[in-house]
Amino acid sequence: MSDTRCDLCGDSSCSVISDTDRHGQPLTTVMCDNCGLVRHRDIPSEEELREFYSTNYREEYNGERIPGPRRIMRAWNNGLRICRQISNHLPSGGSVFEVGAGIGCTVKVFERDGFAAKGIDPGGEFLKFSHDKLHADVAVGNLYDLPEDRSFDAVLLVHVIEHLRSPKLALLKIATLLKPGGLFYVECPNLSAPFARRSQLFHTAHIHNFVPATLRMLAESTGYRLRQRFGDERDPNLQMLFEYTGQCQLNVDPENVPRTLQELQRSDTLPYLARPRYLVDRARKLASYGEEHLRARSFVADLISTCQSAKREQEARRAAWYFLYVQLTTEWIPNGRFRLQAVRLFTLSVTYPERCRELRRVQGAVSAFHDSRILSGRRLPSDGRIAATAFAV
Repeated sequence: MSDTRCDLCGDSSCSVISDTDRHGQPLTTVMCDNCGLVRHRDIPSEEELREFYSTNYREEYNGERIPGPRRIMRAWNNGLRICRQISNHLPSGGSVFEVGAGIGCTVKVFERDGFAAKGIDPGGEFLKFSHDKLHADVAVGNLYDLPEDRSFDAVLLVHVIEHLRSPKLALLKIATLLKPGGLFYVECPNLSAPFARRSQLFHTAHIHNFVPATLRMLAESTGYRLRQRFGDERDPNLQMLFEYTGQCQLNVDPENVPRTLQELQRSDTLPYLARPRYLVDRARKLASYGEEHLRARSFVADLISTCQSAKREQEARRAAWYFLYVQLTTEWIPNGRFRLQAVRLFTLSVTYPERCRELRRVQGAVSAFHDSRILSGRRLPSDGRIAATAFAV
């Protein structure tokens, strides 16, 4: 028995299902006797977790402190997949926030697709790559330190929830970041998927392990309802999109405990390897590994070049707008009312350079100022007109 209460249902009764991790090291894993949530018996403190994830995590868990080309290519392709799956559920140009953004690929994919995307991560060399190479808007931060301003259309937890000390507290916190009716996308390992060896299931870094029922119960108990599930029961990863409703209700599935135990005891190497699904998935994985070996370095080089070019273009655009701002608010528009409108348009242009519809009015406004000669009796210089019209459309 464990003295730690279940994070999902609060019950203190649990049973030991494993005493080693996937590397054969001591690790006691238990399952709640009431709801079936699988977790470590001894859960580390928040301080221990923060220290682990900001220092040794990447090297111990991923085997590398600096992201290699294959990992970057794989992360980018995963970001593309996630964006395809949920972008149709989001408003055009909506705000997306990722907790545990890592390399920053998913954030950058959403940004390039027209969304206002940013994220946080504990830090380290993965975050440095995100800043220096991809120029993704990812900062060092902790979920529980974020302001509760309900400003995001969607929050992403991609292979993060299994690492959290209290997934329930995390989902309650995420609810304070979402706009009314906002979306929460979560992806994590599927404990009920077919596997060859039970000894490979549990990892020190995975504090909680989920099956479809426990992940759905957790979301419903914190005010979410399932919008869409991607994949099927046999996929190695759970991929679920939830909508925040604010209606918290825990409905424990009485069949989940025996069902999960049965699935955990079903491991058998030969039947697992002989499944047609396994053979097809394995062939696809080997093909993707081959592509990564052949293309990863050139793929990453092209990706970095594209991101850096986009960064230079953004800086040039901001410089041009700053030039226009200075001219409009000092020399060209002495009238206070027009100056206030110019400042407003400039602020919008810097904040939403690709999406602000009001910028389309700048060209006409500048032309009107020019043609009516209300700019202190002088015509607008040609370089200013170019700056105004080039970035207004």
